[in-house]
Amino acid sequence: MSSSYQTLSHSDPDSSPGPPRTRTQIQIPPTIHQLSFNQDNTCFSAATDRGFLVFNTDPYGLLFRRDFDASLSLLSMFFRSEVFVLVGCSPSLSTNTSTKALLWDDHAFRCFGELNFRSPIRSIRIRHDAVIVTLLHKIYVYNFSDLKLLHQLETTSNPKGLCEVSQVWGPMVLACPGLQKGTVRVEILENYGSKRSKFINAHSSNITCLALTHDGRILATASSKGTLIRVFTALDGALIQEVRRGADRAEIYSLAFSSTAQWLAVSSDKGTVHVFSLKVDSVVLENDRSSNASESPLSNQLALSSFSILKGVLPKYFSSEWSVAQFRLPEGSRYIVAFEQQKNTVMIIGMDGSFRRCKFDPVNGGHMIQLEDYNFLKQEETFSKSV
Repeated sequence: MSSSYQTLSHSDPDSSPGPPRTRTQIQIPPTIHQLSFNQDNTCFSAATDRGFLVFNTDPYGLLFRRDFDASLSLLSMFFRSEVFVLVGCSPSLSTNTSTKALLWDDHAFRCFGELNFRSPIRSIRIRHDAVIVTLLHKIYVYNFSDLKLLHQLETTSNPKGLCEVSQVWGPMVLACPGLQKGTVRVEILENYGSKRSKFINAHSSNITCLALTHDGRILATASSKGTLIRVFTALDGALIQEVRRGADRAEIYSLAFSSTAQWLAVSSDKGTVHVFSLKVDSVVLENDRSSNASESPLSNQLALSSFSILKGVLPKYFSSEWSVAQFRLPEGSRYIVAFEQQKNTVMIIGMDGSFRRCKFDPVNGGHMIQLEDYNFLKQEETFSKSV
């Protein structure tokens, strides 16, 4: 389905219809409602009270913006294309647009699909073959090409819309809160209906943040205490490692794996981004990724030996470890982290409009070096283009 859509280029000019805004109109920046990276971290997008913005990450720069006569609460980008899933938020009580997900083709400037619900949408995830919509107590999985409902799952109360999915071809691995406090539900889903379920007792308090590796093999979890992050094999629930963010309580904003699962980045309301070294055997993961390219039974395609991953880790199985590298941020804003394709480089985007690129020393650790620092809410070029 994606082959018919334009791929974004950093040098693409803004071809939005309509007259340019005047300087008076662009003096007040929009309010950001949500920030997210796309599936391969080559772009990030911002849902605002005026529409949305899309940025390239390397090199950093505005790709385009789209202004609507409506506010957006959620936005999910389909890889590096001009296809999005949009969720609105209307100030009018008579128009509850937060219950409707619109599939939007920005190149054609049209909506080509719609999903309606009885309660507000908490989050949206997209794969090459599926759209996943999370509500307070349910998760719905739809086929991307025709929006046919494939699966529906029940969860405990999930106000943050926690849901992560694998991004490689083959059966989908989906992680979400379970039915009990502190549990994570992992589902292996196939389009024709078969599925396998695994419930992991991850924490004693409520789950507040999740992350999956791209292939869905490794899962990271954080709870409302925010002191410990635990790393599991997603398919059998074996604990790989426990890392410690700090001793005092914190709200974990985001978790992100590097592409090889060698590193885990964590952001929280304490204003510090931490990078942890993981004991995951990246060679095993890389070999398994190669095997995914060929068709194989589900058990061969997704089975990962816990012994391969835990090799050399068992003596420290129950010991929590501190971060290798850190970066201090201004407190008071929510930050999202992701790893760049360049080695040992972390990107940090903030609800205050900030974009930072930082590099860490994998051997000596310590304070990360800031390579770039921008604020797209204060850059005139962000709002001086025609819309």
